[in-house]
Amino acid sequence: MHDILAAIREVKSGDDARAEAALVDLPPDNPAAHNALIALTKSGQADHRWWAVRGLAASRVTRAEELIPLLEDAEPEVRAAAALGLCTHPAESAAPALIRALEDDDALTADLAGKALAALGTAAVAPLLDFLPHASPRARVSSLRALADIGDHRAIPALLAAAGEDSALAQYWARAGLERLRLDMVFMKP
Repeated sequence: MHDILAAIREVKSGDDARAEAALVDLPPDNPAAHNALIALTKSGQADHRWWAVRGLAASRVTRAEELIPLLEDAEPEVRAAAALGLCTHPAESAAPALIRALEDDDALTADLAGKALAALGTAAVAPLLDFLPHASPRARVSSLRALADIGDHRAIPALLAAAGEDSALAQYWARAGLERLRLDMVFMKP
């Protein structure tokens, strides 16, 4: 326990090299270390919360439910770290929060939320398709990218529609998704 407390002090030191070294030394599956990182996510200092999320994202015992609330953190770097953590800890329960994060003011958080939805796989398809008609242009592109990465046939109508949009990015991801589904042929009306 003493080593864990010492490691947490190093994480809170404000020195990135010391914090990273301390996280590497924390026992990855130790419940006390895990609980200490969970407690640190409630710190009043954004830097401490970020390092806590960094440590949780690297742990095999972290559950998505521990990262999901951090998508609502006041600081964009903490939200981005939580979204990145959900890429390695995908869970269907995270889909609604990740869909909301696609509209985050912070572009990195929104992009990472899209990657986390893609990591979730087919469980993210229905929520993404429901969200797509209401999405902002930026969130629409992230949604199309996630759908393209997932490669589920349920997305074909949305991808076909997006292939004809004015947005070059929407077109790109729509075509990438259709290509992944092996539907990248030219359709012509007679």
